[in-house]
Amino acid sequence: MKTQYIKNAKIILLALGGVILLSSCATHSIAHIGDPPGFFSGLIHGFLIMFNFIIGLFTDYKIYSFPNSGGWYDFGFLIGASMFLGGGSGAGVCRKKK
Repeated sequence: MKTQYIKNAKIILLALGGVILLSSCATHSIAHIGDPPGFFSGLIHGFLIMFNFIIGLFTDYKIYSFPNSGGWYDFGFLIGASMFLGGGSGAGVCRKKK
C-alpha cells in the first residue's frame, strides 16, 4: 500500500514537473512599439490597481501593461500599488488601547 502511494506520488510530481518545464518555455509575441510604457505609466497603473482590477472583471482590460519597458515599469507599478494599498504604514497605525 505504501509503495503504491510513493509510486503514484512520483508519477504526479514527474507530470507536474513536465508541465512546469513546458510552460516556462512559452513566449509572447511582441509587436513593434515605438514608445512602451515606462516608470510613470507603471506608477499610475499601480496607483489605480483596485479600479483596474474591478474593470478587468467585466471587460478584457488587464491591470498590467504588456509589453512594457521592463524593470522601471515594474518598479513604478510596485510604488504606485503600495501608495494606494497603504504600503508598510498600515502596521504602525494599529495600536492597542489600554
